[in-house]
Amino acid sequence: MENKTATLEYVLNGLMRRYRERVPDVQKVSEAMITEGIIASADEIENDHIAFRTMGVPQLGIQSFEKIFLHLGYQKRDYFYFEGKKLDAYWFSPPKPEYPRIFVSELRVNDLPEPIQEIIRSYTDEVKTDPVDALDLNDGVAVDEFLHQALWRVPTWEDYSTLLKESEYAAWVIYNRYYLNHYTISVHNLKEGYNTIQEFNVFLEKTGIKLNDSGGKIKISPDKGLLQSSTVAEIIDAAFAGGEIHPISGSYVEFAERKVLPQFQHLPLSEIKREHRREGFEAGNADKIFESTFTSQTVKRHQHAE
Repeated sequence: MENKTATLEYVLNGLMRRYRERVPDVQKVSEAMITEGIIASADEIENDHIAFRTMGVPQLGIQSFEKIFLHLGYQKRDYFYFEGKKLDAYWFSPPKPEYPRIFVSELRVNDLPEPIQEIIRSYTDEVKTDPVDALDLNDGVAVDEFLHQALWRVPTWEDYSTLLKESEYAAWVIYNRYYLNHYTISVHNLKEGYNTIQEFNVFLEKTGIKLNDSGGKIKISPDKGLLQSSTVAEIIDAAFAGGEIHPISGSYVEFAERKVLPQFQHLPLSEIKREHRREGFEAGNADKIFESTFTSQTVKRHQHAE
């Protein structure tokens, strides 16, 4: 098992390293937390979950992507369906509590209008067979490289724009592929004054962080056990086919507070572990978090910046 652990750590580190380089908010939040005295170093941040987006075509999608993490000890959990966004998703629990949960979603390509499907398939058809089947899943370097390589040609700006009008999710994936969509800071284990989403959001906004306000800045599960918020995605300058450069949505940072379950409320805080808190995910919350990369949110971020 040890070398699987080493492989998993290599893969997670590779994902986080590139994500940090590409999403300045990650650094901005960590530095603000250190300055404020909430943490002493970024290593103290607990990563609640990371999320990936995929295309639902036969040789790709969740069924392909999940093979990597199932091999590395993750277990497949609940299924979610997002009707409006035409998405399926599952979450996966980690082999050990110190690793993040993983949330993987997939676009139901067959549910989209025919012309949109044609654009998507013109790219995904370049992948002839499931690429994960050719990977040595014990080779951390190979897996890490795979998660950051191009699976199809660079899209044209025209195709990207057409997809964006129909499905912002489709446009995001056609450009960003398996790039880490977001990572999530657990706030419930932070020090008092910052360990609820409400308090943490106040701190974030004071720092100048723009929050996604779709469905309210705080997304709350019906059982009130899971509270989430997120930044609005960074706008990155992206190079399209033919060298055209256009600003598009990159990735974002999420924040989660998991409440102690009713049957464990009697335990002193010092004894509360991961298994005593609300587990899993909530479709209603996730539905709005997806919109962190949507134009309706990123436009506000830009206006805010100006």
